[in-house]
Parts: sequence; C-alpha cells; structure tokens
Amino acid sequence: MPLWKTILSYDGTPFHGWQVQPNLPTIQGTLAHAIHHITRESVLPQGSGRTDAGVHALAQVASFFLESPIPPANFLRALNHALPPSIRVLSIEHAAPSFHARHSAIGKTYEYRIHPTNSICSPMQAPYVWPCPFPLDMEQLQEAATYILGTHDFTSFAAVDPDLTARIAVLKDENSSTSPPSGASDVNFQSASALTTRTIYESAWRQHEDLLIYRVTGTGFLHHMVRNLVGTFAEAGTGRIPANSIPTILAARNRSAAGPTAPASGLFLVKVEY
Repeated sequence: MPLWKTILSYDGTPFHGWQVQPNLPTIQGTLAHAIHHITRESVLPQGSGRTDAGVHALAQVASFFLESPIPPANFLRALNHALPPSIRVLSIEHAAPSFHARHSAIGKTYEYRIHPTNSICSPMQAPYVWPCPFPLDMEQLQEAATYILGTHDFTSFAAVDPDLTARIAVLKDENSSTSPPSGASDVNFQSASALTTRTIYESAWRQHEDLLIYRVTGTGFLHHMVRNLVGTFAEAGTGRIPANSIPTILAARNRSAAGPTAPASGLFLVKVEY
C-alpha cells in the first residue's frame, strides 16, 4: 500500500487537540473521517506530534497508508472539499514506506504570540494570542529565553504525560526486578532522564507591531513544554522571578519549580523538519 505524507494547517480553537477522542472533535479524527468519506478506507493518520486542545498549526505533518489509487492532485482537492474550513490540506504526496510523521522527525519549530493589554486587540486576532493582562519587559523575556539553549532535562517544564510516565515506570521496574551492579542506579537515572531531555537550537523573542512573539526550535518537545516555558518567561518579564533563575528551575526537575502554563490560544506549530 502506498504511504501518503500530508501537510496540514488548522485553527485549533474548535477542536480538542490532535489525538482522536470518543465523542469529541479532534484534528486526527476529522481527517480520518474525511479520508474515509473519499476512499471508504478506515485509517488513523499519524501526526508529527499531538497538539493540545486549542493549539494551532501552520504546517502539521501526518502520514498514513491507503490502498486507493487516487492521484495526489485529486486527493488534495477532495480532502479540502470534505474537511471543515478550519482545516486545510496544504500538500499531499507519496512518501517512502519507511517514513513516519512522528518517528522520522528530527526537529520542530513553535511560535507563541502574546498581545499585551495596553493596546487594543483586533477581534480577528484575539483567538490566536494570549491577551496578557500585565506589562512584560522584553529584555527580561529575552534573557530568560537564552538559558534553555542547548541540551537539558525539561522535566520542570513538562505536564504529566501518561505515555511518558509509563515508559519511565518500565525503566524503574526493570531496575528493581534485578540485583544491579554498583553504579547501575545512576545508569537507570540517566536512562529515565533521557526521556525528558531535549536539545534547543533557537529560543528568542521578537516584537512585531503589537505582538510579542516567542520562537523556539528543538529536537522535540514534552507535553505542554512550550506553554510552560512561556508562562515561566512571562513571570520573569513581570519581575516576579529573576530571569537568571531558569537554570535553577531546570536543575530542580520538578514541575512545581516553574511558572504557570500559558493559554493554548497563542501557540502555533510552525514547522517540522525531517
């Protein structure tokens, strides 16, 4: 069966995230329904990542196998006709059988957009920003953002993820079920830490007209990681915490050490690299 690779753009506002859920509208479920409507085949498209409820995408990538011999150009038109206006297929093509939208990804870029409340936000823009209720110092935002560059364990900025928790539990169980040699506990700690370690290549703020825009590129991101980073940077931007406290927060490996979670409305998946 041919493997298809598609790039999607969507407004996440009316959806309960990417991953299919019973009796709730999701991006994955809506795309699967559209594919079934066109081909009569039941597939579950695999996305590059599971965007949360209310999070948007400029270029989400999905892959799936199909038996139907439909030309890509025809498939593109049919999908956009079958999908709601809040989801658009930007491109669709055949890919190598070894390609996987999530497992083949080597990097992702997200942007987060804040609209300070000291200016009027257009109603056309309001669903796609965080209307931050307090003034933010751009220098403090920028300083805080630089401390996450490089490779770090981002446990302090990760929400509870059942899949990740289960994988860490397996490592701990493997460690406790045997009599480890001296130093083995350190090895298992490092193995568990590897699951929450990411490398960040870009982390910077810029101002565009009335918006404060945070852009971050890395090898991958944990559950709620970008929103938790933005919420913590905002704490530095208001002066509630010093910008140079970010390394201490990272070292704590404890979610309670970091700041609040920024709203989903301001977050965009911008690009996935392969």
